[in-house]
Amino acid sequence: MNTREIASEYRLVHWAEIMQNRKDSGLSIKRFCENTGIHANTYYYWQRKLREAACGDLNGMGRASAGLMPAVFAEVKLAASAGLPPTGTRNHSICVEISGARITADSGYPAEKLAYLTRAVMQSC
Repeated sequence: MNTREIASEYRLVHWAEIMQNRKDSGLSIKRFCENTGIHANTYYYWQRKLREAACGDLNGMGRASAGLMPAVFAEVKLAASAGLPPTGTRNHSICVEISGARITADSGYPAEKLAYLTRAVMQSC
């Protein structure tokens, strides 16, 4: 990785932190920009750049090491727990939460459709 790529990665991470601070503050983009002295056009420019980087990550191209997004899927194993009915008698479901959006699906929901829906939600956040 050359210095230009490192600088680009640094700026993306920096603006990802700013975007997260804005979300955590609960303020509108306009109010957040006024309070922090950031020009709204600059904020939207970097928001677009972060979304483009995230789309590149989803497509397996570009910034694989950026660390801007968590892994999309991980294997989940259900452990036997006291107070729960035996494995064959309960309805299994999964709940995925991304930036405040929640997706809940039962165990019979097709994995391909869940993956598509999760990508769509991530791109819109």
